[in-house]
Amino acid sequence: MNPCYRWDGADLLVNLRVQPRASRDELMGVSEGLLRVRITAPPVEGRANEHLLRFLAQVFAVRRQDLALESGLNGRHKRLRIKAPASLPKALAP
Repeated sequence: MNPCYRWDGADLLVNLRVQPRASRDELMGVSEGLLRVRITAPPVEGRANEHLLRFLAQVFAVRRQDLALESGLNGRHKRLRIKAPASLPKALAP
């Protein structure tokens, strides 16, 4: 099992390291027990968090409402809860 995520019933909990102000939105893979994510939004007034959730909703094929940040609202390290993800990206494949 990948140490950056765990299942909680049908929900998936993922530990992230987010890099804002990147040139494009992308998953960078797993490093040091964290899924590394790059997003284009700046870390200003919650814009980066909202952009991150919209991007990851597409990646996991769920609605934006099915994602919630459980911790890390103001930092680069975050814990994300995904309700019943429809797909898993290659970076999380066992």
